Amino acid sequence: MRALTRFTRPSKADEVTLQDEPLLQLGRALRASGYRFITVTPETHRRVNERPSSEVARSVRDVFGWSRPFTPEVLPRHLFSLLERAEMLEYLTNGWLRSLVRFSSLGEGLYLHDAYPTLGEDSVFFGPDTYRFAALLARVPGKFQRAVDLGCGSGAGGLSMGARVGSLVLSDVSTRALRFSRINAALNEAPQVEFLASDGLRGIPGGVDLVMANPPYLVDERSRTYRHGGGSYGIELSVRFTREALERLSPGGTFVLYSGAPVVDGEDQLRAALLPFITRPGVQAHYEELDPDVFSEELENRPYANVERLAVVSLVATRST
Repeated sequence: MRALTRFTRPSKADEVTLQDEPLLQLGRALRASGYRFITVTPETHRRVNERPSSEVARSVRDVFGWSRPFTPEVLPRHLFSLLERAEMLEYLTNGWLRSLVRFSSLGEGLYLHDAYPTLGEDSVFFGPDTYRFAALLARVPGKFQRAVDLGCGSGAGGLSMGARVGSLVLSDVSTRALRFSRINAALNEAPQVEFLASDGLRGIPGGVDLVMANPPYLVDERSRTYRHGGGSYGIELSVRFTREALERLSPGGTFVLYSGAPVVDGEDQLRAALLPFITRPGVQAHYEELDPDVFSEELENRPYANVERLAVVSLVATRST
């Protein structure tokens, strides 16, 4: 477990580090220009970028959304300068460049994350799961005094809750995720946000009445933090986060999990592993399959040799006692 790190209320530019301010200014400039980009799956991204007409960037969206190689004249001078100051430029051959970061839209929000392809061990990922997670949170009724987004990544899930949360904790084991989530909190003008480096709830003190989690749920042979869920099917983190949350929630508190579920011989392996926790006295739980078939390309990999499909599921559990 990493040492506890705490930052508070990064809602103003002067509360973001000098190193990070160019990225904050870049996000604000993109928003002011009307920039919007909806992020697709890596496989869709690959297919679109492999089209002959899509090999290089011709617009700001191509640079900061599609992560395509570009030449300096493609970007307005002030955007190029901010990207350069942020040290987020990759220098390719023959004068071509590439942004190491992307910006994606979610509702009225704009979120910084790593460029495609996310190959680094601690890459900060944003994709269709992020949109589904935010949509799930929007359907959970009520307002919450103190909420924690476990494994927050870009912070988009917790930040999408807006005024429904009085005090928000964004938590991750990744220093890079905490850095980007801090910038995203400032970019989206979120008040009352704390940033805690913690492995699950272990390093988070105090009472909590909402825990939300969209943890990694795949078996990643590179063990990339944002993808690898642990265990034989990638469900280990989801099970541990559920157990920790149901133990720590204040009475009446809610746990919201968005995760992947490998199905073997018709049996949902995640649901089977969660049953001992969600059928306890004092816990009311609703488990639902949201999409029956995602990331089918993973089935070609050795850890999924006996898996017939990967579903995405939700768990909304309330602790009554």
